[in-house]
Amino acid sequence: MTAPLPAVLTIAGSDSSGGAGVQLDLRVFAACGVHGACAVTAVTAQDTTGVRRIHAVPPRQVAAQIDAVLRDLPVAAAKTGMLHRAQVVEVVAERVRRRRVPRLVVDPTVAAKDGTPLLLARGVRLLKARLLPLAAVVTPNLPEAELLSGIAITDDATLAEAARRIAASGPAAVLIKGGHRPGAPVDTLFCEGQVIPIPGERVPGPPVHGTGCFFSAALAARLARGDDLPDACAAAKRMTEAAIRRAVALGRGSRLIVGVPPEAP
Repeated sequence: MTAPLPAVLTIAGSDSSGGAGVQLDLRVFAACGVHGACAVTAVTAQDTTGVRRIHAVPPRQVAAQIDAVLRDLPVAAAKTGMLHRAQVVEVVAERVRRRRVPRLVVDPTVAAKDGTPLLLARGVRLLKARLLPLAAVVTPNLPEAELLSGIAITDDATLAEAARRIAASGPAAVLIKGGHRPGAPVDTLFCEGQVIPIPGERVPGPPVHGTGCFFSAALAARLARGDDLPDACAAAKRMTEAAIRRAVALGRGSRLIVGVPPEAP
């Protein structure tokens, strides 16, 4: 990149609580020293207890937002979050491919923390067939990894096999987050045939809203700034843990990340 400040594009939903989605992504981008741009895929009515209603943005409008950003800004990386509809998955994949979006991070958001479906079965199939082959890395949590791989993850061996099966869909790398596993939350990076553990520390306390969005946004920002993938994953994990430590209970449900911590070294 020749621009002094790289841009990172988030393609995701709007969260009215401010705790996840494009609102959180843009705050993370700023903390990481990159310019944030966005293409909104859906507008949610939600609070800290759950999702109340979802209004889908028409696919043509999603495509128009992506086009407007990519025609003008020096986008060095992008991430996807909540895509919500199969038609949006299709149009996002088409635009990413046609415009050769670099360093795509796919956060396969299929359900909210309260269990509300955010992407139905046809959308998941299209995500695997159309979007994952374009990704530099896909970042599922454990339930999402089981859905994408089609196998139950019960131990290290099945975890590695799930990563290999997801990689067979075409992404350059797979990062399965370890927060849902017992013990230390070690993430598993599968890249170029190697399994690389990304160690972490479990932060005690009630649930925190938006951690998956936070991690994928920080990862995209670090890739945009030139980190190699293992270093970017480790930095994003450290930054996410620091954010969880700072989370506060503002509403009646999950805690919110109210202040983005300084960028991890």
